Amino acid sequence: MFVKQFFNTTLRQTVRNSSTIFGLSSGFGKCGVAVIRVSGSASRAIVDKKTRLKSFPEPRRAVLTKIFHGQTNAMIDRGLLLWFPGPQSFTGEDTIEFHVHGGTAIVSAMYDSLATFPDTRIAEPGEFTKRAFYAGKMDLTEVEGLADLIHAETEAQRKQALRQANGQLSSFYNDLRTQLVQAIASIEAYIDFAEDQDVDDNVLSVAVQNIEGAIGQLKAHLNDNRRGERLRNGVRTAIVGAPNVGKSSLINLLSQRNVSIVTSIAGTTRDIVESHYDIGGYPVILGDTAGLRQGTEDVVESEGIARARAYVESADLLLLVVDASRVETVDRLDTYLREYMETLGLDADMMSRALIVLNKCDLLTSGTWERLSAHNNSFSFLSCQTQSGLPELLERLKTRLVQLCGDPSVESPTISQERHRYHLKQCLACLEQFRDYFHETGAPNRDLAIVTHHLRNAVRCIGKITGTVETDEILDVIFSTFCIGK
Repeated sequence: MFVKQFFNTTLRQTVRNSSTIFGLSSGFGKCGVAVIRVSGSASRAIVDKKTRLKSFPEPRRAVLTKIFHGQTNAMIDRGLLLWFPGPQSFTGEDTIEFHVHGGTAIVSAMYDSLATFPDTRIAEPGEFTKRAFYAGKMDLTEVEGLADLIHAETEAQRKQALRQANGQLSSFYNDLRTQLVQAIASIEAYIDFAEDQDVDDNVLSVAVQNIEGAIGQLKAHLNDNRRGERLRNGVRTAIVGAPNVGKSSLINLLSQRNVSIVTSIAGTTRDIVESHYDIGGYPVILGDTAGLRQGTEDVVESEGIARARAYVESADLLLLVVDASRVETVDRLDTYLREYMETLGLDADMMSRALIVLNKCDLLTSGTWERLSAHNNSFSFLSCQTQSGLPELLERLKTRLVQLCGDPSVESPTISQERHRYHLKQCLACLEQFRDYFHETGAPNRDLAIVTHHLRNAVRCIGKITGTVETDEILDVIFSTFCIGK
C-alpha cells in the first residue's frame, strides 16, 4: 500500500513538473519594473530564442539585453535577464527572471511570447514554491513561513515569519524527530541483537529517558499560550463599556477616521464594527461593541448586546471604557469598577484581560485628577475629545501586546499554525503512551514491537508538520495562499 501511494505521488509530481512554468513575481498593475519568472527544462531554449545573446549569460549576474517575441521575432522591451541554473535555484530547476518595464502591454506580450514555447504554461498559484518543496529546497514549515512573510503587515509578524521561513522552527522539529528515530533504532537493535551479541541492557532505560526529555520539550513548546498563532492572526480586542462612555469615539481616535457613528443617543452602536491596526508593530483587531446594559426593550439593541457579549467572551484583550465623570464622587475606585463590571454583566475574572480606560478625563476637577492619579498603574487617563493621554494608552497597550504575543526577535520560535498544534498534540499522546507502557508493564511482559509502534506514530506526526509525510489536500491549501509568481 505504501509503495503504491509513493509511486502515485511521485508520478503526479513528475507529470506536474515536466512543464516549464512562468508567472509574474512582482505586483499586478502598472509599475516601474515587472519581474517575470520562468522555471523548467525549456528555460535555456527560452533564453536563446528571446535574447539573441552572443554568449550565454553567467549564472546569477544581471545582463541588460533586448527581449524579443519567441514566435514573431518582434522586440518586446529592453530589460534585465538573470539566469539561475538548477539545482542552484529557488525551484531546483533551470530558472530565468526577466526584469522588464511594468506596463500592462509589455507583461501581456511577454506572456504571449512565453506561451508559444512547447510544453510551457502559466504557473498555478504557489507552484514555484511547490516545486522548491518537492526539490527539497524547503520543508513545509518554511513554506508556511514564506507565505506568512509575504502576508505580514506588522513588524512583529515579519520577524516571526522570517525566523520560520529561515528554518528555525523546522530545526526544532527535525531535532525532535532525530531523538525519536535514535530511540527507535536503539530499541530495534536491542530486539535484534540482545540475545546474540553484546548489547548493553541499559539501552532501553536510556531510550526511555530520552523520550521523557522529548515529552518535556513538547509540553514546553505547546504551553505557549498560543502566542505565535495570536501574532499571526491578530490580537482580537473588544472595546467594551456602558452606553455613551466613548467606545466609538475611541475606535475613531485610534483609526484617525470615522469608523463608528458617534451620537449622544444610548444604543447607537448595534453591531460589531471591526478595524485592523498596527500598534507598536503588533497586529490588533479592534471591535467596537454595543453599549452593555440590562433591561432594554429594543429588540435590535438586545441582539447587539448579545453579540457584544459573545465577542467579549472570545476576545484576547478588553479595553474597558469608563466615563471618568462618573467617578467624581467615588471613594474607592476598585469598588466602583467591580460594581461597574456587574452592571455590564461581565465576570470579575475578565479583569485579568482588561485594560481600563478612564475616558472624558477632561471633565475631571483637579482634585479628582490628583486622587485618581494614585491609582494610575491600574488604568489609563484619556480624553477622546482633546486626545490627551493617547500616547500613554498606546504604550500601555503595546506592553500588553508583548505579553500576549511575545517578542519574536528574542524568543524561541513558537507555534504559528493550528495545524502544527494538532499534530504536536498527537505526537505527545503517542510518546506518553510509550512512557506509560514502559512504566506499567514489567520487563518480562513487554512487547517491544508495540513500543516502537508508538514511536513510529510520533515520528509520523512530526513528518506531517514538516512535509516528509505529505497529504495532497493540505499541500493544496497551503500553496494556494501564494500568488501565481511565487
